[in-house]
Amino acid sequence: MSQSTEVMAKPSAAKTPVKWALALIVAASLTACVSTKQSQPTETAAEDDTPPNIVLILSDDHAWNDYGFMGHDVVKTPALDQLASEGVTFKRGYVPTSLCRPSLATIATGLYAHQHGITGNDPSRKLPGGKNGAEYNKQRGEIIAKIDHVQTLPQLLRDKGYVSLQTGKWWEGSYQRGGFDEGMTRGFPEKGGRHGDDGLQIGRKGIAEITDFIDRTTAANKPFFVWYAPFMPHTPHTPPERLLKKYQDPSRPESIAKYYAMIEWFDETNGQIFDYLEQKGLKDNTLIVYVSDNGWVTNPTMAERFLPKSKQSPNESGVRTPIMYSLPSKFAPQMRTELTSSIDIVPTILAAAGVDVPQGLPGENLYQNMVQQTPIERDTIYGEGFAHDMDDLNDPESTLLYRWVIEGDWKLIVSYDGKNVSYQKYHNDFLVAPRLYNLADDEHEQHDLADQHPELVARLKAKLADWYPVKSRNILTN
Repeated sequence: MSQSTEVMAKPSAAKTPVKWALALIVAASLTACVSTKQSQPTETAAEDDTPPNIVLILSDDHAWNDYGFMGHDVVKTPALDQLASEGVTFKRGYVPTSLCRPSLATIATGLYAHQHGITGNDPSRKLPGGKNGAEYNKQRGEIIAKIDHVQTLPQLLRDKGYVSLQTGKWWEGSYQRGGFDEGMTRGFPEKGGRHGDDGLQIGRKGIAEITDFIDRTTAANKPFFVWYAPFMPHTPHTPPERLLKKYQDPSRPESIAKYYAMIEWFDETNGQIFDYLEQKGLKDNTLIVYVSDNGWVTNPTMAERFLPKSKQSPNESGVRTPIMYSLPSKFAPQMRTELTSSIDIVPTILAAAGVDVPQGLPGENLYQNMVQQTPIERDTIYGEGFAHDMDDLNDPESTLLYRWVIEGDWKLIVSYDGKNVSYQKYHNDFLVAPRLYNLADDEHEQHDLADQHPELVARLKAKLADWYPVKSRNILTN
């Protein structure tokens, strides 16, 4: 089945476009975009239920297998392990785009990067004057303005009475611009406003902003929504000495020891939130959602650097992440093997909150599947990757480097000739002909089977074309 790229326009006191497609700056170049998603369940939580509180947790630069419950034999994540055992855990979760800013924008809007238009972290560093030039700063503002043309999760929850708090990473200007009622981030052009400024203190300097907010909203008898996106385990890797000592070993590079310690530090902060919800009697009716924005593989020879095939890449170590949903009053513990994507988070949260899921969102509403423990009728998910620096702000294809599709155990990665002016060393070896992997046998993508299965490659390429057609970029063939 296919669908149009209609997306929801944000209400405005001045003039507001009626059609979703008109709300997207990028729509002119992508009017034929389609999705092969199955028909979406429309069930939401019962109207007479008390809306659940919502805590959305986003780790930052965190590899998909660096958790205790994912089988890591060194990293300690007791809080997230407990969440995995108590909630609904999708071990085969994915983010469509493995770069923080577009990935976070997808989680906030329920739209793919080519739909919301925020495909990279920054404007092109090749603009006249470079990063300090007037045109660069002008384009920074233009990228942020894209959030004004789509609805965000806190805005969609507001009509149900939710009060929302932003903490941690947030690229799109101030917290108010994202539709949050309260927040920590002042945003560009304020000092340090590139991706979170004051918000980046959360977790590393405690969680008092979150616990105070919970106290105030519950005292007012209001359901709350917390965006907890700490700058963890993201660099700078500065864990407490007590944690670093646990991971230091003569056989382990110091860069890896610091990264592991950062993961446990991040996990501790989650445990503090979970314990507070328990102490306040809020745990049973609080929906906790967990996802990482993108993957990471630490460079063993360089401090605070990552290796290719992880962050920014379409490979498993770039796009795969466990995704968890916990709502004890509704969900029995479940370890699920189906494919899922961060594109599903917005419709699923809305359904749990009793908010009608807008038509046209590309993700699946998984709420009833988790309540009733029924199979998800979908075997295919999609993703796309763009250069770190945006080029033509109104044409996502200008920097398109990858698209990928997973059908069951098969994964196809297709590369494109989009413009890339930064981080070339992380991409050069992978801007090659289409690659095919069987993830059941090769979850680290060591064996390209494209030459052995040309018919399967052709069929999966056709699925990508049906998802949305690429008009101005060329597929790389060698």
